[in-house]
Amino acid sequence: MKAEQLRELSDDELTLRLRDTRKELFNLRFQHATGQLDDPHKLNLTRREIARLLTVQAERTRARATAAGEG
Repeated sequence: MKAEQLRELSDDELTLRLRDTRKELFNLRFQHATGQLDDPHKLNLTRREIARLLTVQAERTRARATAAGEG
């Protein structure tokens, strides 16, 4: 999912998606370690998805901190 699409999600939806994506990464790593992973590229895609989610969350946190400081 692109960052633009992630920015449209609510904070709760972002948190749930991050949790699910981290679980998916854990399962992919487990499959990789046991030799059952069919598509190793999926590991990289999942890591990037997590990074995007964390970036959007950080942007929102900074925006809230800035807005609270100005108000």
